[in-house]
Amino acid sequence: MSIRFGTSGWRAVIADQFTFGNAELVTNAICCSLKDRGFPEGSKIVVGFDTRFMGEVFAGVAAAAASRHGFEVLRCVGPTPTPALSHAIRSQKACSGINFTASHNPPEYQGIKFSTEDGAPALPEITRKIESLIDDGAAEGTSPKGSIEEFDACPAFLDDLREKVKLDVISRSGGRYAYDPLWGTGRGYLDRLLKESDIEVETLHDWRDVTFGGRSPEPGEAQLAELRERVVSDGLTLGLSTDGDGDRFGIVDNNGEMIAANQLIALLADYLCESRGWTEGVARSVATTHLVDRVASHRGLKLFETPVGFKFIGEMINRGEIFLGGEESAGLSIKGHYPEKDGILACLLAAEAVAERGASITEQLEDLYSRVGRLESGRIGVKLTDEIAEGLGEKLAREPNEIGGRKVRSINRTDGVKFIFENESWLLMRPSGTEPLVRIYGESEDPDDLKDLLSEGRDYLLNN
Repeated sequence: MSIRFGTSGWRAVIADQFTFGNAELVTNAICCSLKDRGFPEGSKIVVGFDTRFMGEVFAGVAAAAASRHGFEVLRCVGPTPTPALSHAIRSQKACSGINFTASHNPPEYQGIKFSTEDGAPALPEITRKIESLIDDGAAEGTSPKGSIEEFDACPAFLDDLREKVKLDVISRSGGRYAYDPLWGTGRGYLDRLLKESDIEVETLHDWRDVTFGGRSPEPGEAQLAELRERVVSDGLTLGLSTDGDGDRFGIVDNNGEMIAANQLIALLADYLCESRGWTEGVARSVATTHLVDRVASHRGLKLFETPVGFKFIGEMINRGEIFLGGEESAGLSIKGHYPEKDGILACLLAAEAVAERGASITEQLEDLYSRVGRLESGRIGVKLTDEIAEGLGEKLAREPNEIGGRKVRSINRTDGVKFIFENESWLLMRPSGTEPLVRIYGESEDPDDLKDLLSEGRDYLLNN
């Protein structure tokens, strides 16, 4: 059996590949890699878990394994959002964090997200070393010097958010909100912060359900029908949502319209530049909307493009090169925050922008489009069958002159292959790092053309 880390950790089906034995094996490998990198016994490791089935038991297995390697383990006392664990790594001066979560994956999955001492997702060179140690059968720890201490990441994390978001502005605006944590780790975090700031918020699905209502805890349109209904029927200002481990966001505007992650990332880049006076660059992944590029050009900001995977954006936040970085998969963080995506922060900033500007998200987007132009973006998935997988590398290595009758102006191989056409529309094809899919992303100025574009991308992948 092969254990491999994708763009956001290792994930597998519970009781199939994801077993207590494999969780311990991965933890042993992580501990061995930390020692190889020079972290001595007595260094701290934060261990957390989300609301999935037996998450606290898996965390206990990892905590025990890490303590046997001589590490001082801070074991989170309850389900903990990934961004809260990232903050804990930094505030506690830990050498790493291990979070048992499969993020937005279906409930039968469990996973491990491994973060380094800066609070960022581990970079590929580190996870490749861990994979090698797993393959070689990483040694168990035998040190008597380790310890396990219970740790609550919530209070300090919320205090930190209070310093970065204008909660007083949100409170004075008198807005009313609904929040759907999708039975995930955001419950007791985002809603608690709003309530403690005298902001009216109703929380949906405010209990632990390890099946997540029988679906994936992903804050997308299909999962947020109940939130949308509540926003419209009660005349609320916004509907807010986060995924299973709180690092992704979902926003429903006051008219019931689902705000795409691409739209919010571009809007918040514009808003934060205006409201904070920030002038560093902005970053997006290769799969994320070029609307961010247009905002950067309009505001005189430098634009950076990264491979898919927030760890690459996190590196730029650490270096102080950007004030905002985002991914179309609903990941976002800002200057002065952690090099990890934070859905709780994104929801709060959306509420702040509405309160500060006195305009709905839809109204703000229309204003933005009037200044920089409109772009429509979308994504589809093609199941990665054995037949497709066999010829995928050769197909993505090609350099066609046209696709679907569209002339290819340039080809970008930052991650997968991205075809940019003469009218500035584009297609990106890349294997998913978390699911057996080939993802096809596209963007155009016209919604009907976008549908055609994605269809042409599917045809190119399947029929050429």
